[in-house]
Amino acid sequence: MKNVVWTGTWVAERLGVELVGDEKLSDLLGLALRRNPRRAHLLVSNVLGKHVPQSPSVVYGHGFALGRRVRELLGAEGARAAVVLGYAETATGLGHCVADGVGLAPYLHSTRRPVPGVDTAGGFEESHSHATSHLLLPENPALLAGAGPLVLVDDEFSTGNTVLNTIRDLHARYPRDRYVVVALVDMRSATDLGRLAEFATEIGARVDLVAAARGTVNLPEGVLEKGQALVAEHETTEITKTTERAEPADSRRGYPGAARVELGWPRGLPDGGRHGFTPGQRIRLDAALPAMAARVAEALPEGARRVLVLGFEELMYAPLRLARELEQVVPAEVRYSTTTRSPVLALDDPGYAIRTRLVFPAHDDPDDGPGERYAYNVAGAGFDAVVAVVDSAADTPALHAPDGLLGRLAEHTPSVLLAVVPSYVPARPSTERPSMLPEPLRGPAFSSYAPDEVGWLLQDLSDVTLEAPTEEREEAIQSGGAHYAESLPVEYQPSPQYQELFQTALGTSAARIAQAVGAVTELVLAERSPHPVLVSLARAGTPVGVLMRRWAQHRHGLDLPHYAVSIVRGRGIDANALRWLAAHHDPADVVFVDGWTGKGAITRELTEAIREFESAEGITGFDPEIAVLADPGSCVRTYGTREDFLIPSACLNSTVSGLISRTVLRSDLVGEYDFHGAKFYRELAGSDVSVDFLDAVAAHFPDVAEAAVAQAKELLATDRTPTWEGWAAVERISEEYEIHDVNLVKPGVGETTRVLLRRVPWKILVRADGGTPCSSGAESLGEGTDLDHVRLLAQQRGVPVEEVDELPYTCVGLIHPKYTRGATGADGKAVTV
Repeated sequence: MKNVVWTGTWVAERLGVELVGDEKLSDLLGLALRRNPRRAHLLVSNVLGKHVPQSPSVVYGHGFALGRRVRELLGAEGARAAVVLGYAETATGLGHCVADGVGLAPYLHSTRRPVPGVDTAGGFEESHSHATSHLLLPENPALLAGAGPLVLVDDEFSTGNTVLNTIRDLHARYPRDRYVVVALVDMRSATDLGRLAEFATEIGARVDLVAAARGTVNLPEGVLEKGQALVAEHETTEITKTTERAEPADSRRGYPGAARVELGWPRGLPDGGRHGFTPGQRIRLDAALPAMAARVAEALPEGARRVLVLGFEELMYAPLRLARELEQVVPAEVRYSTTTRSPVLALDDPGYAIRTRLVFPAHDDPDDGPGERYAYNVAGAGFDAVVAVVDSAADTPALHAPDGLLGRLAEHTPSVLLAVVPSYVPARPSTERPSMLPEPLRGPAFSSYAPDEVGWLLQDLSDVTLEAPTEEREEAIQSGGAHYAESLPVEYQPSPQYQELFQTALGTSAARIAQAVGAVTELVLAERSPHPVLVSLARAGTPVGVLMRRWAQHRHGLDLPHYAVSIVRGRGIDANALRWLAAHHDPADVVFVDGWTGKGAITRELTEAIREFESAEGITGFDPEIAVLADPGSCVRTYGTREDFLIPSACLNSTVSGLISRTVLRSDLVGEYDFHGAKFYRELAGSDVSVDFLDAVAAHFPDVAEAAVAQAKELLATDRTPTWEGWAAVERISEEYEIHDVNLVKPGVGETTRVLLRRVPWKILVRADGGTPCSSGAESLGEGTDLDHVRLLAQQRGVPVEEVDELPYTCVGLIHPKYTRGATGADGKAVTV
């Protein structure tokens, strides 16, 4: 390690303090004097966003980069199991950023604000701090009880005492095998360097350390006393200088108060990690940030060139993310910092890190009583506007008083804006939550199905405009600018020729579908539960769930409950729907139902979502194994057939699914106690064949009953262990066609149909024995019933159909990779949209 003497001359010259270590230390740190009887000096971070206003991208980038290093250290499997814990108050935002970098890990930070009604899951002491006691108040205590790595994040690692106190307390309650300590700077002395390894041996766990830079602070004898004397000497003079920087008193007499900006913060979304912050909540925040930043940008004064977003003590992450988003949309220079409890001497000298200080009364009814709070390096910084971001618990009269934070800011900037984030208070035990959830929606008010056929655990978004042109949706989805569940495709209106194909296909396949329905229902009754609760994955699973319910009624006289819930790839199943189900039924009786499997993505999604739900809620018993009509991908054990054949309900959208849209998950529409949303397309009633489809299939139940029961018995005696050959085929196709994204490969007749109806198709692959190959789509219409509708749609959209040998599916739809308007396919031909 190369020795580099820090250039903060004011403190170094007067106290003899020397900072040595990595060359980057001088970029990361400054030096100031504390008003603290326990420690004289303060290492002032230039990239933390606490005492020094900094670019929010720089602040976020440093934390995220540390998280990425942790991810590399732990490996993908370890990162998936990790939980991140940050320290109040300075590292609450840093810990959030590290959690993002680890890979959207669950996050919790300690707090110095007790919250009535929330049990303490732990605590520890920070001996050198101005406020020593830390509380851990997770909404879900199981957050700290897992066996995966615990990642502890602080801004600096000085003696190691705080971290050791934390690990000792938590390890006694929730022992685990591995801990990772993360800090911007590792400033341990030579004496402290060996303590971490000794401690790890003592508790029998591995403890790693990740830091952006390393160094030490050399302190001479008597530094504490000298530092206190310097603070006393300069305190009065510097307060006078700071006051003189303010605007003339006459200009402040009519201070009207700050202008409020209504952020539109998503309902029920935590304001930070005080009670825990999950990956799903991070996704909700990501989705809401652009609109919130736009509201702030609109409220800024015209011509503002320098803007400060000022957070509030432990509330660091939400203001940071807002500032980072604002940085992308306004031409002004955006900076970010936060207020603090920490008392530091301010000194207007180029060699000193804290140049100015604003002092104001505490305004959040703190547990330690009235006291001073501070904002550093804001006065005299030339900001044209300051956006103060506080939580609602801190939006008190003291905040708005002339000597409060907003009044003090108004002395130094022409424009003060106030954005209030709702303070998150955890619900009392999750058993109370189902009472806050609505009852299922039912037809005819919602869907064209009879009310006893299915209850929709969804909210009605019929009055919201959600549709977007297919090409715009595809561009947004593939660019990462939007998730597919945030909008809806324009509902495909089938031509008379296409409707005729649907009716023909229904006539020829209804008996085959009826037999598969009977077989899978018999398997469920024999293996899963004698009185199952059918829960369809909306919307493709809903017609199948209705048919299974009808079979149980026809064959066994059972009146099975049936619900439809939303599951979204990448975001999991609707947790509120699971809470409702657990409150009204035994989770062990719940059987999830879908139409078919392709490559098994939803199968994996459901398994992971149930695992996360049970870990977070403490509600167990749900079996993630899906029951499907057809399993051509060999992804599940409970199925009616593994043939890849045309299920006519895949040919249409809402008009064969009760006139219900795909489900929608968007943070501004779906709050904490809301089900995912969907639309009821009442206006399409004239084209609706939902009940016709059910009736046509159910009419064959008596004819196929014997065969279905025999098929079920044969399946019960068969090894049905999933082979996942469909997933392997999709990976192979993805590489052979240079797509390199399995999400753009949609195998099977049903998924291929969806590609042609909803996405931007590139090519259609058909198995050589699956029908006459067709280059234009015109020659073979009427040939090969399972593919007729596919060929017709391909012809209408100008999509080439390619014959492939040894394809494990009847057909596969390929979505155009890296779609942009005017894109061309691999064959050089323009993509027709």
